Amino acid sequence: MNGMSVRTQSSDQPAETVHRAGFACFVGRPNAGKSTLTNALVGQKVAITANQPQTTRHTVRGIVHRPDSQLILVDTPGLHKPRTLLGERLNDVVRTTWAEVDVIGFCLPANEKIGPGDRFIAKELAGIRKTPKVAIVTKTDLVDSKTLAEQLIAIDQLGKDLGIEWAEIVPVSAVGAKQVDLLADLLIPLLPEGPPLYPEGDLTDEPEQVMIAELIREAALEGVRDELPHSIAVVVEEMLPREDRPADRPLLDIHANVYIERPSQKGIIIGPKGKRLKEVGIKSRKQIEALLGTPVFLDLHVKVAKDWQRDPKQLRKLGF
Repeated sequence: MNGMSVRTQSSDQPAETVHRAGFACFVGRPNAGKSTLTNALVGQKVAITANQPQTTRHTVRGIVHRPDSQLILVDTPGLHKPRTLLGERLNDVVRTTWAEVDVIGFCLPANEKIGPGDRFIAKELAGIRKTPKVAIVTKTDLVDSKTLAEQLIAIDQLGKDLGIEWAEIVPVSAVGAKQVDLLADLLIPLLPEGPPLYPEGDLTDEPEQVMIAELIREAALEGVRDELPHSIAVVVEEMLPREDRPADRPLLDIHANVYIERPSQKGIIIGPKGKRLKEVGIKSRKQIEALLGTPVFLDLHVKVAKDWQRDPKQLRKLGF
């Protein structure tokens, strides 16, 4: 275990007034806990979290504001071996993002042994020399201390095998909020000195329409994961304040299309007598209202965009 730093408590910060600001991104194979960690750090739901791979499609930024620093979290899609044009585009986005951030957090779940997917990403990371890398052991609430210790040793060894020098190895449980603040304490010193890059109070610079589309997409995936894991895209066509409403009772009309690849998938999304689509509407409307802080009328339509994942024109239209 020599030469490996595992932090479990915060060290006393030196009394310095330098301000740091910069970008961090979390990487890891699908479901390694990247989005959950982003949300825990920011303290508000900004990245989409769903229990199945490849749901994060956009670079959603969460912003952690502190008096002496600003940590901007860039949430990249999981890197995976591309099977479709969409897959290849996602991988390009990932590599570009990795090269542009100030620190990379590599998420490895505590409850699963290091596998080929982790090694695939670690090899890619080894090729990005300049950026400091922090190994983050997620989901520590699911294991005992012996399993956790074994995982920490395995991660240390993985770094040695590939020539990656971990700046830190940090165990966290985002769900139990354990050590999430500590993680921020460790990432911030790795950022460059500089003024805040975003105004105080901003939690994400993701356009509201994209965040709303993500919330609808997440609700639409509930219950149909196995049948349509990522054949769903959502586009918010328009958002308009309802006219003739008193100032103290505003209403926002949101019209959105849920796109699937084949007509046969329409029934799955809509459900018997429209029941599923209605549930999707109710669930996402509540989350949209919480996000925007205003009552919403949500109008959802299901449309077929044939084989959109493989068609460059459709991908552009759907924002990829």
